[in-house]
Amino acid sequence: MITIHGMCASGNCYKLQLLLSQLDQPYRWIEVDTLNGGTRTPEFLAKNPNGKVPLLELEDGRCLAESNAILCYLAEASPLLPNERWARAQTLQWLFFEQYSHEPYVAVARFIAKFLPADHPRRAELPRLQARAHQALAVMERELATRDFMVASGYSIADIALYAYTHDAPAGGIELGGYPHVQAWLRRVESQPRFVRQRD
Repeated sequence: MITIHGMCASGNCYKLQLLLSQLDQPYRWIEVDTLNGGTRTPEFLAKNPNGKVPLLELEDGRCLAESNAILCYLAEASPLLPNERWARAQTLQWLFFEQYSHEPYVAVARFIAKFLPADHPRRAELPRLQARAHQALAVMERELATRDFMVASGYSIADIALYAYTHDAPAGGIELGGYPHVQAWLRRVESQPRFVRQRD
């Protein structure tokens, strides 16, 4: 059985919980207290020198980091990672978009607003992060005006990756009211078989 080292409050970790549920694949979960140094211990750093979750650990001890790389590994040979060359490339395109243009703004704004005290100096970053998050959401809105899911071939790990933080964007002060196609897409993701909500 595979093991996932993660933190339930993390959207990057939630991606794996959602995918594994939809694949109906059993796994062992080890909760890591990242806010109190859980990823900086010698034991954890031996598994992932970058000191971050999520982390996939195979039965033979091999470890794989980075949430979207883990999504690709776990979804291989399933309908959630297309085999057709162009569809697969588009899936990867959205995974890269999520990590470069979406997650650094939506997720960080959510973290600051949700987990840091009201007088924390990092709250000064929120207007810039929210503005960049809206740029990413506008890209998604345009794309989802023409199709049901992020890739034309259908529901995939691209949707899982982008759903993970988009659904909780309002927690970072990023309202979704101006994105009707994104909102409809969120409902379509939530209607997929074996969908599970994020645990806090």
